Amino acid sequence: MTSPSTGPRSGEADGAPRGERFYQGLLDEETRPVPASLRATSAAPPHDAAIPPARYFDPETHRLEVERVWSRVWQMACREEQIPEVGDSVVYDIADTSLIVVRTAPGEIRAFHNSCLHRGTQLRNRSGHVTRLRCPYHGFTWNLDGSLREIPCAWDFPQIDPATFRLPEARVGAWGGFVFVNTDPQAGPLEEYLENMPSHFAQWPLEDRYLTGHVVREMPCNWKVALEAFIEAYHTMTVHPQLLRTAADTLTEYDVYGAHVSRMITAVGISSEHLDRELDDVEIVKAMLGSPEADITLEPGSTARQVLADRVRASLHRRTGRDYSHITDAEALDGIEYFLFPNFMPWGGYLTAFAYRFRPNGNDPDSCVIDIMVLEPVPESGPRPPAAKTRYIGPDESWTDAPELGVFGRVFNQDGARFERVQRGLRASVRTSGTLARYQESRIRHFHATLETYLAQTD
Repeated sequence: MTSPSTGPRSGEADGAPRGERFYQGLLDEETRPVPASLRATSAAPPHDAAIPPARYFDPETHRLEVERVWSRVWQMACREEQIPEVGDSVVYDIADTSLIVVRTAPGEIRAFHNSCLHRGTQLRNRSGHVTRLRCPYHGFTWNLDGSLREIPCAWDFPQIDPATFRLPEARVGAWGGFVFVNTDPQAGPLEEYLENMPSHFAQWPLEDRYLTGHVVREMPCNWKVALEAFIEAYHTMTVHPQLLRTAADTLTEYDVYGAHVSRMITAVGISSEHLDRELDDVEIVKAMLGSPEADITLEPGSTARQVLADRVRASLHRRTGRDYSHITDAEALDGIEYFLFPNFMPWGGYLTAFAYRFRPNGNDPDSCVIDIMVLEPVPESGPRPPAAKTRYIGPDESWTDAPELGVFGRVFNQDGARFERVQRGLRASVRTSGTLARYQESRIRHFHATLETYLAQTD
């Protein structure tokens, strides 16, 4: 097989990047209508990017990110079904900011700054159901809508106007069943911030899914180190070799849109160029099903992608009662992962139903918090299933200790095993900047270009 790094398909002499040419060619072979979003290619123009290693551990950089990024951007706080009833709440922490996201009415969600107006005590230190927001120190209490309810010994606070002594609020928005918050009162609306995400997800409505797993773990690296591992497929050969039999990693399509949104699509049901030989369709099906010894035959003219996609359509129908006969092989199989700056990654399509979130762990630039959400389509009939409870994984545990992640627990372990080494290597580096691939790491370039724009803001 021709080497992907030196062979004739490695360049871009004929225009579009090879990943885009390959994937759009796959879509040309579809027998069902292809969603317009999958045809919306937008490769980043080649350019150099200087990313200093200190950006991943410098306390001053972290301070600027808190001041100019986290305090100004829209960020996903929770799923709506995690707070289904009036009084249900989630505590969302990011650096020094802490918000109580609470359902205050059947159709209303608010986010209050998690600090008592008396002497600053944190009102809530965990998520859960509340009927009021009461300070555990001196008993100051607010109603669910943020209005003042009670002050012990109110006679001793003549300066307080009960009508205006309300809990300060952050802005709240919703999209795709997710709740977003923004602490900047001057920020534009969520709808503008999302750019083309709503139109791209119109055929995969995330509000029609429910949370079947939510796993949270602290990791020993900067939040950007963890995030960057999930916006490129370049590391697959070294970190996830078991995926090479069924995923076309080197032929991934990378797209960047606007300032906040990017995407990558990796074809499944096609073997990697990194293998010594190209697998035939039967071998690929066996590898995908984890049954190397199985007696599997394919109908004449059938491909591995067609066979596997039909299995996914049938499985989705059994689980939900819905008809998925119209979805393309691409939607049924491929890894279609979007990124919304600065830290949110929802997946399109149907085989990989994840959403990721990456946050700094308090004010420690050498550690972060990763959330992995698993989203299953809502059944056609019957009540909407309740959201799964959040599972917190300790430092001595493994992603595979969370059965809701299925076979992907091993994949997350493989990624996580590299994070601390990357963080330590960045601190040891004597280079002024890293070296990025022009195409396969174009989403990292795009991410840092947007980050630099925010960090340069002074007002």
